[in-house]
Amino acid sequence: MGNLTTRPRTALAFRHVHFEDLGIIEPLLRERGYHVEYLDLGVEAIDIERVDTADLLIVLGGPFGVHDTDGYPLLHASKEAVAHRLRDGRPLLGICLGAQLVAEMLGAEVRPTGAVEIGYAPLDLTDEGRDSPLRALDGMPVLHWHGDAFTIPEGAQHLARTPGFPNQAFRIDSVLALQFHLEADHRTIGRWLIGHAHELHHHGIDPRSIREDARTYGPKLEIAARAALGSWLDDVESDAPTPTTAPTE
Repeated sequence: MGNLTTRPRTALAFRHVHFEDLGIIEPLLRERGYHVEYLDLGVEAIDIERVDTADLLIVLGGPFGVHDTDGYPLLHASKEAVAHRLRDGRPLLGICLGAQLVAEMLGAEVRPTGAVEIGYAPLDLTDEGRDSPLRALDGMPVLHWHGDAFTIPEGAQHLARTPGFPNQAFRIDSVLALQFHLEADHRTIGRWLIGHAHELHHHGIDPRSIREDARTYGPKLEIAARAALGSWLDDVESDAPTPTTAPTE
C-alpha cells in the first residue's frame, strides 16, 4: 500500500447569469491550484455531492431576490445547498445574491429597500473590517449592483458599509459574504452593461459613467481585490484538511 496522494482543490461556483461569472477570482483560484467548475442554475440541477466534495463553494449574483421563489423555484435548491454547506462548516463565499442567501440561511433579515446602489462607489470598512482580509479595500471604489439589503447574522463580524447600505460584508468562521461585486472584471464590464441594459434605463443610470469608472478604478481595484481574497483564502485553507485521494499501490 503506497502513500496517500494529494488532489487539486476544487472550487464550485453557482452561476445565475452567464456574464456574472467569477471574473478576476477565476485566475486567482487557478494560480492557487484550484480546479474551477461552474454549475449554471436554472439549467443544471444542484448535485449535493458536488457541493459536499468542493473545497470551496462560491455563490454568485443574480437578477432576482431571495424571496422570489414563486417565479424562480431554483432558489429552493440553492437555499438548501447553502444551508447544507453552512452546517458542514466548509469554506463558502457569497457575492450579492449569494451573500443574501447566506445571510438568510444564517437567520438574518433580507429585504428590498426601494432604492438601488449601482455603479462604483467607495467602501468604508468597520474596525473589524480593517483587521480582516478586506483591509486592502478600505476607501476603495468597488462595483455595487443591488437593491436588497441584509442584516448582519448573529455572531458574524460586520466588515464594511456604504452610506445607503450599511451592511456590505460579513464574515463568520470560514464564510465570507460580500454585498458588492469584488469579482467583476473591469475588462469585461461591457457584458454587464448589455445584460442589465433594461435595469440601467429603468433607474436612469448612464452606462457610460460605469464604463468610465471601470476604466479608472478597475486596474487598482483588481490588485486590492486579489490581495483581499488571497488573504481570506490563506485563512480558510490553513484551517482545512489537505485534499487527498485513495492510497497508491
